[in-house]
Amino acid sequence: MKYWYETLAVAQRILIELFRRKRSLILWSIFPVSILLINGAILQERANLTTAKAFESAAPASLVGAALFFSCLGGSVATVVAEREQHTLKRLFISPLSGTSYFLGIFLAHSAIGIGQVILVYTIASCLGAQFQGSVLLGSAIILLSIISYVGVGFILGTQFARRTEDVNSLVAAFGVPLLILGGAFLPTALFPKSLLELAKYNPIYHMNEALMQVWANGKNIDDISEHFWFLLIFSIAMIAGGWLSYRRMLRVERRL
Repeated sequence: MKYWYETLAVAQRILIELFRRKRSLILWSIFPVSILLINGAILQERANLTTAKAFESAAPASLVGAALFFSCLGGSVATVVAEREQHTLKRLFISPLSGTSYFLGIFLAHSAIGIGQVILVYTIASCLGAQFQGSVLLGSAIILLSIISYVGVGFILGTQFARRTEDVNSLVAAFGVPLLILGGAFLPTALFPKSLLELAKYNPIYHMNEALMQVWANGKNIDDISEHFWFLLIFSIAMIAGGWLSYRRMLRVERRL
């Protein structure tokens, strides 16, 4: 119970700070909604789809490619860097708070933001007529694996490559934007040449997008998306382990400084 209460306390502190600033939360709400509306309008016009069907197809890519990427990956990188610059980690060493609780608290805070974005995107899509055909449980599992993957990658980037706040934007742009395009977040994978499709199979965002699209837009079950699902499961486990090891290494470095 000690770890649970400490984890909740860390997550609550991060969320309260975000709510006080408000700017990040507002922008994290505007961006996925804008991508959803743009993608939906393009699909409706160019693919000759109904409004409902267009937004059923646009919602998964807008969610995993825009909402979760920037809030869970970019947000966790920014949080880790800000905590180092504010010397929060130094205070951690002289407090009874455990490193495990601190790690889990940051993870829980950004997971809560991601879940809020899921509700926002799919509420707007539903208001525009979209109906989601597949299993809610399976779709939720894909979203959870996506959040875990993004936060894990965010910890790795934030602890190993970012030293100052200025590094955050360059890291997200360098690593993220090409992966987003290759994953089908801004451009449908149906338009990709064969060489890019082969390369996309190694991109976790591609598997997030395809899995969620097949489940919630086309009503597929886990057997139909087994390749995407198992890739995400293995990747999320690897990233959370890598994020934890990177975090522990950062703590050892900070103790020596």
